[in-house]
Amino acid sequence: MATMKVLAMPPKGSTKKKPGPSDGAATPQGPSLAEQLSYLHYPRPFKNPYYNKNVNRRAKNLKAVLGQERERDRVKREALRNSKAERAAQGVDGMDVEEEEEEPNYSSIEAPPSVLPQRHYCDITGLEAPYTDPATGLRYHDKSVYALIQSLSPGIVKDYLSARGVNSIVK
Repeated sequence: MATMKVLAMPPKGSTKKKPGPSDGAATPQGPSLAEQLSYLHYPRPFKNPYYNKNVNRRAKNLKAVLGQERERDRVKREALRNSKAERAAQGVDGMDVEEEEEEPNYSSIEAPPSVLPQRHYCDITGLEAPYTDPATGLRYHDKSVYALIQSLSPGIVKDYLSARGVNSIVK
């Protein structure tokens, strides 16, 4: 039987040391490129040096936040009803006291319609579309998309328009 000689291999991830200079004097090496480009040694004036993170504080999920908000609104409404009932019992006319307007919150926010014009997007690419093809009614971003639109069949054009929610007759 032949004996096999197994070569000792270094473990993965380890590197072999390169031999140094032959005279035995160690040459000082400067900082590496990563150390030169590092921002760790620069001061951070935007950080508060006195900040201590509260470890005991738990983050609330959206369901908990909305539940607390609903409960707070319910308590406010009950307090308003009780104060109205007390004023009515005392004979105070409700016309003198102005009712507080409801504050906007996550569950009951109402906003007026925007005064900005609605943005139009390209039916093919999804980018902003300043142009509309007069023959098909498709919106397009630039001339390369326009060339593509001209090569489309009427059935495909109809599909693009129906995806946008436009039900027009294509000639």
